[in-house]
Amino acid sequence: MEGFILLMQIYVFVLAIFVGFELITKVPPTLHTPLMSGSNAISGITIVGALLSAGVEEMSISTILGFIAIIFAMINVVGGFLVTDRMLKMFKKK
Repeated sequence: MEGFILLMQIYVFVLAIFVGFELITKVPPTLHTPLMSGSNAISGITIVGALLSAGVEEMSISTILGFIAIIFAMINVVGGFLVTDRMLKMFKKK
């Protein structure tokens, strides 16, 4: 069972790398800033992977690193949405 959990963690990690790379390469540099909220999808994938990693019932290094990854990914998601919201407010008519 422990080997299966490790295999699933590696699978989610590798999947997150490929999906994140595909998402990043599809955004042209000129649209990077306005589409910053789209990059939150990458952090969403990180959060899912970190939840799977931190969800193990026993306390291990994987659980600790998963918890830290959740914290950093959530900071990234919230910060990305705040920056995007602030930029969109610049384009609204007064």
